[in-house]
Amino acid sequence: MEQAQPEGMVLLMNKPLGWTSFNVVKKVKWTTREKKVGHAGTLDPLATGLLIVCTGRKTKSISEIQAAEKEYTGTFYIGAVTPSFDLETEREQETDIRHIAEEDVRAAFQKFTGEIMQVPPLHSAVKLGGQRAYKIARRGGQAELAAKPLFIKTFELCGFEPPLLHFRVICSKGTYVRALARDIGEVLGVGAHLTALCRTRIGDYHLADALSIADLEARYPRKTEKLLPDSNEPADNQQDS
Repeated sequence: MEQAQPEGMVLLMNKPLGWTSFNVVKKVKWTTREKKVGHAGTLDPLATGLLIVCTGRKTKSISEIQAAEKEYTGTFYIGAVTPSFDLETEREQETDIRHIAEEDVRAAFQKFTGEIMQVPPLHSAVKLGGQRAYKIARRGGQAELAAKPLFIKTFELCGFEPPLLHFRVICSKGTYVRALARDIGEVLGVGAHLTALCRTRIGDYHLADALSIADLEARYPRKTEKLLPDSNEPADNQQDS
């Protein structure tokens, strides 16, 4: 069985749908027995793909990894919006999209390529007055978030199947792909929201090299030691280290 490494590790994990990034960190900590564990860039529960988890001394690399460019593939739904700009909240404001052509979408994507200013979603971890913006949103509150400069290296349409737009984007740190959905919907005049998102790359790290949760468990098996018949020693209770 592999043991925790004194110098730490950089683990590439394929985050499952529905898991939070913290869920994955907790799983890695319990499975590897590493005491110091953190991740290099949050993925929303409804997103999948590459989550880089660092342990031990390698946690010092987190800031550098987070600063690297990111690549995503995903799907926008045009013709309706949601308050969170994704499927966390219900669709509303259904709109006719029969007049939207593929060239209209490609032109809209082009408007958000290069240096742009982006307003983060209210359903986000941005801090406002010492509290997370998503807490304000979940209470039904409203707030103005400041636009932030970003760089979108590549933003391409990979499939046009109205109401679904399949895309690939390569972007700088801090980009909210949900906010790109909002902005594309506004340019097209029909609204849009994100329905699927997968992070495929962070800098030189690729999803193709990532471990599934099952792979992680196989690499670091945790076994309960059975008691000898006359032993009074407690068994391994498999608690988190």
